[in-house]
Amino acid sequence: MRFLRITLTLQTLVLLLQAVTAGMLLSSPGGRAAHSVTAIAVAVVVLVNLVAALVARRRAAIGPAVGMLVLTLAQMALGMAHMKTLHVPVGVLMFGGSLVQTAQIWAERRPAAAAAA
Repeated sequence: MRFLRITLTLQTLVLLLQAVTAGMLLSSPGGRAAHSVTAIAVAVVVLVNLVAALVARRRAAIGPAVGMLVLTLAQMALGMAHMKTLHVPVGVLMFGGSLVQTAQIWAERRPAAAAAA
């Protein structure tokens, strides 16, 4: 559970960083390289999060983790195809979904804390 919390938090932070580098892409010459590097980081963290969800055997986390992987692959394809009209909204959806999932996992009570209460 702890590993899942960490990976979800990291996923949300990397997606936020990806949005920052998207702004850099539009405003500076070096933005393209930064956006490409963070895209790879997003893909890696999303895969690690899927592994964490599988290891935790939490159905409530596995579905969204698979969905995030599918969205990440679609996002990469849309970005490479320069389809900004779809690429940007999907990125916003990914960040929002990750933020909601992170908030939910951190709001859950730990089993030991629940037993002590």
